[in-house]
Amino acid sequence: MNDEKSRAALAELFFPDVEQGPSGGDPDWYEKKYPARDLPDGAAVTRLGPSPTGFIHRGNLYTAFMNEKLARETGGICFLRIEDTDRKREVAGAAEALISSLRSFGVNFDEGVAFDEETRIPSEVGDYGPYYQSERKDIYRTYVRRLVLEGRAYPCFLTEDELAEIREKQEARKENPGIYGAWARDRNPDVAVCKKKLDAGATYVIRLDADAVRGTGGEARAITLADGIRGRLTMPENVMDVVLLKSDGLPTYHFAHAIDDHLMRTTHVIRGEEWLSSLPIHAMLFQALGFAPPVYCHTTVLMKMEGETKRKLSKRKDPELSLDYYRGEGYHPRAILEYLLTVINSNFEEWRMAHPEASLDEFEMRTDKMSVSGILFDLEKLRDVSKDVLARIPAEALADFLLKWARAYRPSDFPFMAADPEILARILNIGRAGAKPRKDLAHASQIFDFIRYFFDPLFRREDRWPDQVPAEDLVPLLQDYLANFSIDDDRDLWF
Repeated sequence: MNDEKSRAALAELFFPDVEQGPSGGDPDWYEKKYPARDLPDGAAVTRLGPSPTGFIHRGNLYTAFMNEKLARETGGICFLRIEDTDRKREVAGAAEALISSLRSFGVNFDEGVAFDEETRIPSEVGDYGPYYQSERKDIYRTYVRRLVLEGRAYPCFLTEDELAEIREKQEARKENPGIYGAWARDRNPDVAVCKKKLDAGATYVIRLDADAVRGTGGEARAITLADGIRGRLTMPENVMDVVLLKSDGLPTYHFAHAIDDHLMRTTHVIRGEEWLSSLPIHAMLFQALGFAPPVYCHTTVLMKMEGETKRKLSKRKDPELSLDYYRGEGYHPRAILEYLLTVINSNFEEWRMAHPEASLDEFEMRTDKMSVSGILFDLEKLRDVSKDVLARIPAEALADFLLKWARAYRPSDFPFMAADPEILARILNIGRAGAKPRKDLAHASQIFDFIRYFFDPLFRREDRWPDQVPAEDLVPLLQDYLANFSIDDDRDLWF
């Protein structure tokens, strides 16, 4: 794009603020500010990067758990970054709600955006922030300015109407939609023309010059990329002049994540397969910026059976997609995480059978053992796993969990349960001893309804006495039973 002098003038025209910023216009300033992490060889630096849209779903937990476990197993770091550059979709308090929800399921981050449950005050922890992308604007502008100086990015003044006209022509010619090749009208900008447009108040975006990065025009070449789950992938390289900075001055997800993952020294990115189509764009951005890319690990989608067919879980159709469903039902965090490992790694169930009492921390999660086809989420299997997990939790710990759940979800009944925690633990311990402990209860709401008859204020009559027993015999019958009952009776004697 033009000569070096013109590119320098263009950078000065569009980024006069950058040289006045902390970096002085030099990206190397940020390289020194965020140095390579001092971690053991092989340590993974992972992250969760949600958008604060307010809906907290099982995919968030699924991905967060994998990221945290991979970091823990390798002696690395797992951090939380809030990707809030799409202001239209942002929901107030969504980040805090996400942190609280994930924490309730046992997922915690080493650094990044944090939230104090008691003070309700959000904060940041770590030396690689800010961890809100909206607060990293100076960083993005510094790097995009360098791309302009190198002729790898340019300002584009195409209006919405002009973009719509281009799409119509491409559709009529049966060509791929987008700005690329001959359709990239503004690739070689004239500084004087750009200044006139700016003075007139024209809006613009900054685009990547894909051909400048590729070093050639023409058809896309095949590129081979490594995936931590799927192995080697062959895909067409990117040819699109994707947007780097939007008209509001904030970066697109593509551009922001490339810079942030580099500067935060991310080594592994675990994300859903819906991002596979963006992989060539991301590979090109790392190439353009001169960064080594992280290891991308693309998981598969969560599905459920509907009749005889599988379908993707739907926010509209499936309440079990929301984490609030599991919190409301009172599933124990250990049960949820144990179930997730059964769908994450194909060898987990075999490991659990060989190590029935072992902590989940002892199981080594492997990306090459993850499925590359749709993962079937089976609510019945979750309940079965949960029953096994609850049977291994001491009654005192189970009572504590039940009380915390009741305080949040059965507040009017909570005082009766909490009056004597020792009695509650003894009730929960019934039938849990011996070689075959009971395994018929899966979550707190079920347990609560099962044991409520022990508490007079919570008792409710569900069945009449048997029709064949006369009313006048009821009290004598029960008195006789209590007089003769012994907990030491075996089954045969009891019957």
